[in-house]
Amino acid sequence: MEALQTPYFVIDEAILQRYYDMLADSLKQNWNNYLIGYSFKTNSLPWLVSFVKKNGAYAEVVSEDEYSLARYLGYENSEIIYNGPYKGEHSFRDVLLAGGYVNLDSRMELSWLRKLAEEYPKRNFEVGIRANFNLEKMCPGETTMGEVSGRFGFCYETGKLEEALKTLSEIPNVSVTGLHLHSSSKSRSVAIFRSIARMACQLKEEFHLKLSYVDLGGGYCGGMEGRPEYPDYFPVVAEELSKSFTPSETKLIVEPGISLISKCTTFVTSIFDTRDIKGTRYVMTDGSRFNIDATMIKSSHLFHVIKNESYEGSRPLLKEQIISGFTCMECDRLFTYTDSPELIPGDKIIYENVGGYTMSLNPLFIQYFPAVYIRRDGKLIQVRRKWTPADYVQGSEREFL
Repeated sequence: MEALQTPYFVIDEAILQRYYDMLADSLKQNWNNYLIGYSFKTNSLPWLVSFVKKNGAYAEVVSEDEYSLARYLGYENSEIIYNGPYKGEHSFRDVLLAGGYVNLDSRMELSWLRKLAEEYPKRNFEVGIRANFNLEKMCPGETTMGEVSGRFGFCYETGKLEEALKTLSEIPNVSVTGLHLHSSSKSRSVAIFRSIARMACQLKEEFHLKLSYVDLGGGYCGGMEGRPEYPDYFPVVAEELSKSFTPSETKLIVEPGISLISKCTTFVTSIFDTRDIKGTRYVMTDGSRFNIDATMIKSSHLFHVIKNESYEGSRPLLKEQIISGFTCMECDRLFTYTDSPELIPGDKIIYENVGGYTMSLNPLFIQYFPAVYIRRDGKLIQVRRKWTPADYVQGSEREFL
C-alpha cells in the first residue's frame, strides 16, 4: 500500500461509535428522557456531522453559519438546538417556528422574541434561557473563569436572570420551558455536573418554573486515563435532578463535543529535516502547532513515534530535541523531546486525542487544510481531501483573479 501524504487526520470510526453508544447508554440507564445535541463548534467536519445525525443526535449550533451548515447537511429546523450570543434573527425565527430548541442568551433575543410573538399571536412559543451563575463558589478552583464572571447568559446573582424571566412572563404567548446551564471548567469533574444539576433544581424552585427540559451543555471528560467517563457523570446528575424533576416530565439535554470526538482522532505528521543551531537540535515536521493547538494554550501533547524503517544506522540518545512545525513562525514549536533516541527525516510523530476544536480552528496559514481519513475495518478511507488552490479561491470573484 502506498504511503499516504502527511500531514493528515484520522478518525477511528469504531472508537467514535463506542463513545457515542457509551453516552447514550449512560443517559438511558439514568434518565430515560434525554436528547443528545452534537456541538458543531467542536468539530463540524461534514462526515462527522452526518455520523452523529445517523445516530440520532440533534445539531447544537451557535451561529447563522453553523445553522446553515446543519440545514445543508439535512437537519430540520425542529432538530436544532440554538445556543450562544451570536445567533442570526432569521434562523432564530425559523427554529422557533418549527419547534426547535432556542436558549436565549441576550437582551437582543428578547426583542426578537417579542416581535415574533406579536406577529404570530395565535402561536405559543416555548423557549429556554441560559443562566449565568457562580459555579466557582460551588466548586472552588475548578472553573475556567475563576472569580471573574463568565460572559454568557443572564446572571442569577445580579438579578438579570430574574429580570429576563419577568420580561418573558409579560409576553402572553411565550413560555420559558427550558434552562441552559453550560459552564466551562478546568477539571471537568463529576462535582461540576453535580453542582450544575443542583442549580437547575434551585432555579426551578425559586422562580416556580415549569420545565420541559434541562440542558447541561457540554464540558465532559472522555478518553483520558484516570479521568471521569460518561457513566460516572449521569448517575450523579440524575440523583440531583430527581429532587425537583422527573424523567416523565423533563427531558435532559447534553451537548458533547471534545468528550465524544477527541479520543478517536489522531494527527499524523512526518519529519522532513533536522538542524543544530547553537547547540540546540530542531526537528522540523510537516505538521504545525496551529493544526492541533491553534489557541497556543497546551503545555503537553499525547503522541507516539513511528521510526523510519529504511534507516539502519544507530540512534544516539539526545538530551533535547525541539519538535517544530513547518511554518515561518518561531512560536510554532510543539514540544521538547527529552532523553530520547535521535529523530531523523522519515520518522512519523502521531498526536493523539486531537479531535476537539482542532479542525474547526485550523487556519489557512502557509499550508491549506490537511486531508481527513476514517479508519473502518482496518482500512483508511478519505472523507476530506487536502485542500488545493482551487478550494482556496472558491467564492472569489472571477473578474478579479
